[in-house]
Amino acid sequence: MTTKLQQPPSPKRSFRFPAPQMRSLRFIFNPLQVMEGYAQQYPDCFSLTYENSPPVVYFYHPEAIRQIFTAPESWFKTSAKILLPIVGNNSLIVLSGDRHQSQRKLLMPPFHGARMQAYAKLITRITQDVISDWQPNRPFNVRQAMQEVSLKTILGAVFGLEQDEQDGELQKLLISLLDTVGSPLASSLLFFRGLQKDWGALSPWGRFLRRKEKIDSLLLAKIAQRRTEADPERTDILSLLLTARDEDGQPMTDEELKDELLTLLFAGHETTASAIAWALYLVERSPEVKSKLQQELSQVSVLEDPLAVTKLKYLTAIVQETLRIYPIAVNSFPRVCLKPIKIMDYWFEAETTFFVSIYLTHRRQDLYPQPDCFQPERFLTKQFSAYEYLPFGGGNRLCIGYAFAQFEMKLVLANIFSQFELTKVGQQPVRPTRRGVTVAPPGNMQMIAKLRS
Repeated sequence: MTTKLQQPPSPKRSFRFPAPQMRSLRFIFNPLQVMEGYAQQYPDCFSLTYENSPPVVYFYHPEAIRQIFTAPESWFKTSAKILLPIVGNNSLIVLSGDRHQSQRKLLMPPFHGARMQAYAKLITRITQDVISDWQPNRPFNVRQAMQEVSLKTILGAVFGLEQDEQDGELQKLLISLLDTVGSPLASSLLFFRGLQKDWGALSPWGRFLRRKEKIDSLLLAKIAQRRTEADPERTDILSLLLTARDEDGQPMTDEELKDELLTLLFAGHETTASAIAWALYLVERSPEVKSKLQQELSQVSVLEDPLAVTKLKYLTAIVQETLRIYPIAVNSFPRVCLKPIKIMDYWFEAETTFFVSIYLTHRRQDLYPQPDCFQPERFLTKQFSAYEYLPFGGGNRLCIGYAFAQFEMKLVLANIFSQFELTKVGQQPVRPTRRGVTVAPPGNMQMIAKLRS
């Protein structure tokens, strides 16, 4: 017989939290502020209760994270329903159990090993194309520029180096789809299913659905074309997935391929673009960091030896510290326990939902003194465990593109800072803003690029 242990603390309702709906709105519009407020009251975890529903628990203590990440996958199911409208039912993000593991094995190889060398040339070429358009003393929109780099990069990795009209149309549609849920207000469409009503092409959800249908159609056409024009010499991700087979020797269906490609395109550009934009902002406002970075970059040939660039220690520390302060996802994907479970000194019934708060873990004073300060040096003097530093989640839900994302960040930053001095337009500090399910720099952040002498 199981002994019931203490329950994690739950914020009391007050005029600031009059109802779950209002609490949800605060999470949507000010997610970091709300979580920081809870963390000041409760140092390790807190739970949120909703009427007629099991509690939702947020953990940010390394030991709790270790227990969650190392627990058998059969103990949990994923609950990423919020992303279903974007990525589809067959996406790795929303799958659980054996099917999740099977798809994961098929998708892992393209993002590791020798293929990185080809990606290095691709990322360098695309970055140079984008930054060559920057005019002296003329502001450029940081997110748009980094979005162009990251989207063209993932399109090239997924479909191959050659681009056609369909890729250009797909690029525009992907950006417009994410823009329909890009503001804090528009993001509510993803969080409240009651708002997901198709009232025609001019309604918010109707506009979203029609853009999604066009993207699905383009991807299915790409898949059909590649099936009829099979080329064993191709090494792009789509070609590799077309030849991949599971343990039973079965290939992926068109619908599975479509959803996985959309997942790669969505997760592989929007999040990385935001991370690079954050890095540009943090380095620009830290003269000492920028000086050290430029000194390190002067020791290698950024254009001729991109792989050497990715091994630079201070550049790597800058990427790590950026992802600590502003992780790509502020929380891990929710895990719903399928059986009663004990975590630390707390007992939970089945169907309890767990979030690992990446953002709050990265802001723990006991792990990261002066957590609000941008200090890349902390990653040169200490190696953090996978339960203390986890910008890409962890356990069996670790993001499969984590190596690719950091690889891309290093190369883009190296190409920019080896050639330009950046100055942010305006003196006001940047505040994170909700963009879909992520938190990103504001879309109006601008910088001026001046060629280094």
